Amino acid sequence: MFNPSRDQARQFLVDAWRKRCASLPATPLETLAADLVALHPEYHALLEADDALSREWTPEQGATNPFLHLSLHLAIEEQLSIDQPPGIRAAFGELLARRGDRHEALHVVLDALGETLWRAQRDRQPLDAEAYLEHIRRVV
Repeated sequence: MFNPSRDQARQFLVDAWRKRCASLPATPLETLAADLVALHPEYHALLEADDALSREWTPEQGATNPFLHLSLHLAIEEQLSIDQPPGIRAAFGELLARRGDRHEALHVVLDALGETLWRAQRDRQPLDAEAYLEHIRRVV
């Protein structure tokens, strides 16, 4: 199982974006990551900054952690590619048909995943895949 440290995950995103900006060859996963970064121009300067790997984002600051946001996007793309949890691909398809904008639909799923992760951590329980899918379906 791939379980990178926080710094490794951040470095991966920084490197993927650097490769895209320099037109360097990239792995399929790096290409996907760079595609996701491209959807978020508000993060471009941050990923190019010298302090990108050491900076902190806390809820008290009111700012979204760009590395967490992009990592959740990557997780969702993986879930969609393998339909795990089962049914997420269909739920996303319905959501996309209603919203008409893939990035907007991905953000709905991202919010659902974030809440599901938060609940699992708070309750010290495994992720509730059915609650996750239900959250997505409710928005549809």
